[in-house]
Amino acid sequence: MLTKPTQTRSSCAFTCSTFQFSAFLFEIFPLLIERTNPMASVVLENLTKVYRPNTTAVDRLNLEIRDKEFLVFVGPSGCGKTSTLRMIAGLEEITSGTIRIGERVVNQVAAKDRDIAMVFQNFALYPHMTAWENMAFALERRKFSRAEIDLRVQEAAEILGIQDLLGRRPRELSGGQRQRVAVGKAIVRKPQVFLFDEPLSNLDAQLRTQMRVELSKLHARLQTTMIYVTHDQVEAMTMGDRIVVMKDGLIQQVADPITLYEHPRNRFVAGFIGHPAMNFLKGELQEENDRLVFAEDFLRLPLPEKTARTLRDRHKVEKQVILGIRPEDLHDPLHPPDRAATHEIQARVEVLEPIGSELTLYLTTGSHPLVARVPPRTPAEIDETKSLLVNLDKLHFFDPITGARLVE
Repeated sequence: MLTKPTQTRSSCAFTCSTFQFSAFLFEIFPLLIERTNPMASVVLENLTKVYRPNTTAVDRLNLEIRDKEFLVFVGPSGCGKTSTLRMIAGLEEITSGTIRIGERVVNQVAAKDRDIAMVFQNFALYPHMTAWENMAFALERRKFSRAEIDLRVQEAAEILGIQDLLGRRPRELSGGQRQRVAVGKAIVRKPQVFLFDEPLSNLDAQLRTQMRVELSKLHARLQTTMIYVTHDQVEAMTMGDRIVVMKDGLIQQVADPITLYEHPRNRFVAGFIGHPAMNFLKGELQEENDRLVFAEDFLRLPLPEKTARTLRDRHKVEKQVILGIRPEDLHDPLHPPDRAATHEIQARVEVLEPIGSELTLYLTTGSHPLVARVPPRTPAEIDETKSLLVNLDKLHFFDPITGARLVE
């Protein structure tokens, strides 16, 4: 049964489309803060999950998720990120290790008693219930009073801009509207921790971008610990305070987005974070006229003295290395980088990909592919040999066997 929204200073003067609700966050924030639960950190110690017969999904994971932090797990399918989230939620039994939420070890605590709320990628709405009934369901099961249920649902609906949708069933809602109802189900519980399992993966590209922004605003206003799982590195980079990059059940690196991008710990992180992906070339370090040079079949790049000094101190000359170059660090000579050492190379243009704000060039040097990201009006034609400037101050070096970063 629908109830008339309570008249408060934040209420009925506003109207909102399904894509415009951020103004509500500022208006009802004081009211919401008065009614939220205490916050909590989440600590994972040697967390391990092994599936029968002998498949390790998560391998001795150690991590502290800070109070009020928006932390994102990212990685390819099968890396262990969703298994980790489900163990935190209590939906997956752990093989070994410890999970703490706040000061409490929750290994043996049922999911419903962990004071968390989870939002799934498939929305998890009851099709026969209205939006109001879906949002109120968990509170009714916990025997909240009708007045408290009404207040919490109305507060969440105002945050999400769905007051006019509370009487509709899921089949009568768009994908974005259903996702907001699913988020509303979590908000009404006022949990210590929000868990998001790829909640935007079923939305179209434009709506996914809009919802990314709104979820970030929601976190800024609620100031609650949020843990988010995605395979999309753009989502991770734009939303996370810190990002956990995973592969094969192991953490590869934990850092803020800029650190991940500029100082990837290994080749996997370097290749996974960034779009288009980093270019990789295998070659040798060689001495040439008192300068250290990266050499491969079709490229010879003289290295800046600071980089050369580090490589000489730590590694043998003539050692094979993997060179990484970000696409934006290959410049058209008409637009050289400011105050940076550069070296000119030649590459054949194979594909042009204009996207308005920039132009992506797919090239080859010899038999090696390269991708460059340049200003949109950069002169380039398919099959031409084009000059490019390599920003020598932005080169990345990795061990070809271990993949570890060689120069900080």
